[in-house]
Amino acid sequence: MENKQQSNGMMKENNGVKKKVNWSGSLILASLTGAFGSSFLYGYNLSVVNAPAGYIKKFYNETWERRYGFSVDEGTLTLLWSITVSIFAIGGLVGAIIVTPIPSLPFRKCTLVLNNVFAVAAALLMSLSLLAGSFEMLILGRIIMGVDAGISLSALPMYLSEISPKEIRGSLGQVTAIFICIGVFTGQVLGLPEIFGQESRWPFLFGAIIVPSLIQVVILPFLPESPRYLLLEKHDRSKAEKAFQRFLGKDDVSHEIEEVLAESRVQRNTKLVSIVQLLRTRAVRWQIVTVVVTMGCYQLCGLNAIWYYTNNIFSESGINHETIPYVTLSTGAVETLAAVFSGLVIERLGRRPLLIGGFGLMIVFFAVLTVSLTLQSSVHWLPYLSIFCILAIIASFCIGPGGIPFVLTGEFFQQSQRPAAFMIAGTVNWLSNFAVGLLFPFIQISCDTHMCYFLFASICFAGATYLFFVLPETKNKTFQQISQAFAKRNKVTLEMQEMNHYPGERKSSEEHESNFTSSVDNGETKKGIV
Repeated sequence: MENKQQSNGMMKENNGVKKKVNWSGSLILASLTGAFGSSFLYGYNLSVVNAPAGYIKKFYNETWERRYGFSVDEGTLTLLWSITVSIFAIGGLVGAIIVTPIPSLPFRKCTLVLNNVFAVAAALLMSLSLLAGSFEMLILGRIIMGVDAGISLSALPMYLSEISPKEIRGSLGQVTAIFICIGVFTGQVLGLPEIFGQESRWPFLFGAIIVPSLIQVVILPFLPESPRYLLLEKHDRSKAEKAFQRFLGKDDVSHEIEEVLAESRVQRNTKLVSIVQLLRTRAVRWQIVTVVVTMGCYQLCGLNAIWYYTNNIFSESGINHETIPYVTLSTGAVETLAAVFSGLVIERLGRRPLLIGGFGLMIVFFAVLTVSLTLQSSVHWLPYLSIFCILAIIASFCIGPGGIPFVLTGEFFQQSQRPAAFMIAGTVNWLSNFAVGLLFPFIQISCDTHMCYFLFASICFAGATYLFFVLPETKNKTFQQISQAFAKRNKVTLEMQEMNHYPGERKSSEEHESNFTSSVDNGETKKGIV
């Protein structure tokens, strides 16, 4: 029966009849509220340290001199500043690690709400650091803010991927990337000298973090939990139906319920998989490698270096110091527009061309930027070409590589594997972020600055090449169809994939299906199959 329905669906698609998908008010509100208190803050904290960098370094120096009676040397100051910038990623790694073992909570939504405790605590520490005369408070606040980001960047994509129909899963998934870009842009705007970009006002840049957190705490609790989570992990069919009805804006959600149950029958059980179990599962080996490659390239391709050190890069390009804060706004505007464009076209063009094409364009513009910076002292108009290349690199990144890795992580893995998969992705993401934030200033000091962009171009080339040969298109595909696309490379059949998901933990198909159906129909959770 399911095969017949799938066949009919494919026939409709081939005949050019597209299924109408409702963007309900609850679906839009959940995605916007979830992203505003999560990925927005991640983007904001990437850029917020850039504008007040000079004032914060002065604060460090004055504090050091008051304590020890002498000024801090340049090398130590650079190290302190690099730690302040990059320690955010260490907090993110901690957050990505601690978020996985919390499945007993109403995980996705509740985790996003509770996570705001970290954001508020971090905002208070950082905003009061100048008043207290303690730069350690600023560094500690950056760590705690990183924990908030690490948790939210794992929980939010999972929540969005599970509340959205597969027809718009990519577009809704891009909300994460769009709000990261909006957050970066907001940090740049608030950092202008006319607002908070002054020596006496820079703590307000960090205090502003409280606003998105409070908005999320007020709104998100009144929205439904992920219906997939309710059905597959809580086995509460009644609540899952109500959640689907609110998110999809229609009364008849029997097709969506059956689609999720079909996934559960392939899974055989809904027990959460550990990281070790996932790494041992042959059927998802290349999916894991692909997530590691995309997340690694996402961070190591050079965009975080641009976000963290925009002022330094524009200064290298010959821009007047007073003009830099306003030129910097163009980077935030470009990346926001590019991310919105990606969200509008991802379901038409697909993930694969946007991701590979984005990396390809970055290679071209990094190469031109390297040449431009090398020769700009001899050609008066080359600084303008350098600015154009920086904007083009940002746009190329946000069109594809900036958000699609989060979408792919949610699409590659079944329900019980996603927490472990997002933890692996988060670990790679944050370690790479830390490496860029810590090492980039020293790379600029110790070697030819222009050649570091050649290194970024090489990373983009390696990522694009891998994805060209390995990544299948996942647009409008179910988990089973994506698994089938990887089956040959994993050297397993689809039947072997089903057998390999949970080695040593399987019941008979009949026993599981009977138990699962019984528990779902009764709206209760049975310990034997959780």
